[in-house]
Amino acid sequence: MKIMRKVIALTLTLCLTVALTACKQSDTASGDKVTKEAELNIMMSFPQYMDQWETYCKQFEDKMLKEENIKVKVNLEMPSSDQYDSVLQARLTGDDAPDLYTIHSNNIPAYVKAGNLTDISKEALADKIYENVRETVSTDGKLYAVPIESQAWGVLYNKDIFKDCGLTAPDTLDDLKNICQVLKGKGYTPFLLAFQEQWVPQLMTALTIGGKVSGESKDWLERMYKDQASYEEISDIFDPIDLIIANGTERAMEEGSEAASADFANGKAAMFVQGTWAAQTIMTTNPDMHMGVFPLPVNNNKDCTLVNLSTSTTLGVYPNSKELDLALKFANYVLDDKDSSNLFKSCSFNPLATCHKYESSSWVTEASKYVEEGRSYQDLVLPSSVTDEQGKLLQAYYVGSTTKEDIIKDLDKTFKEANALN
Repeated sequence: MKIMRKVIALTLTLCLTVALTACKQSDTASGDKVTKEAELNIMMSFPQYMDQWETYCKQFEDKMLKEENIKVKVNLEMPSSDQYDSVLQARLTGDDAPDLYTIHSNNIPAYVKAGNLTDISKEALADKIYENVRETVSTDGKLYAVPIESQAWGVLYNKDIFKDCGLTAPDTLDDLKNICQVLKGKGYTPFLLAFQEQWVPQLMTALTIGGKVSGESKDWLERMYKDQASYEEISDIFDPIDLIIANGTERAMEEGSEAASADFANGKAAMFVQGTWAAQTIMTTNPDMHMGVFPLPVNNNKDCTLVNLSTSTTLGVYPNSKELDLALKFANYVLDDKDSSNLFKSCSFNPLATCHKYESSSWVTEASKYVEEGRSYQDLVLPSSVTDEQGKLLQAYYVGSTTKEDIIKDLDKTFKEANALN
């Protein structure tokens, strides 16, 4: 009997231990159902939209609990724009990769080559994306990222100030020079400058190189990738850059993008070389502002005066995620038939999928007219090291510590170094 009692006691102890262990695992009892608990780590590069995405992540948590009985905790991280790439690379090369993360569409092939993106071609979201947008987030015919920011962008301008001065959007560099003279004559500062973060001055090279190459030097980029061309061939991109700097606000190196967007909204300057992604800050600061968009002239050839048509921020899924199925569910939720329209509209993003049922903002519509007229170009794909270097060099150029000639040499060298790595 003693042996029998010991066996029973041992069996009960074992059962209790198993039960306690089960309670400690990620599944918890909920009536007759079992609620799975999970964490999802998401890293994004636009902190200006933190509120909107925090709300959307909470909606996802509620949806998962209600529809699939999964109790999800989403950890949303948004490093500053200047730090984002370095933080992401450290996470991916370490043992702390996020389950989902944003990258620029131009960088998708490199991340695919490194094995850091999941093929999402067979996900439900794939059939919703407009074909021309889908092409910008695909490699070798496979979809590797969810497009988020798809836009036509150029120079933002204050329509009320332009109206007060009797001005219209320019088609040529001479037009832009005249606009600057008229604005100053009326007591307005033509351009808002914000060079504290290197990606902002880099926007000037993005627009000028894009216009020049697409309008006149159409084989330049292809030859650059073959080490057969030079920035010297497109050196007239400095003409509009010089004009902007000479007619801009002071102390640009002390002005960040967010503060500058607010200053622009408050009428500190009539024009701002900044994408429509800044609209959220601008319109929150001044909801009554009448804002427009025009392409930045490179020279006096109207064929080079084009808006940039691009898909910038995209969301990828890390292939080795411990919560891969859940990460894919979130990726699909970004283009949810019911909820995504409100998200994209609140961020002032362009509609980019069949599930988006909302009216674009007036400045988006204005930029889109240039696209409809054939006055746009697809965002150029430059090596990321070259893009970064352009921003750094323009900061140095602004403070007078480098020259055009030195910038050309440095960019040629950086491009060749990037080519050698591929």
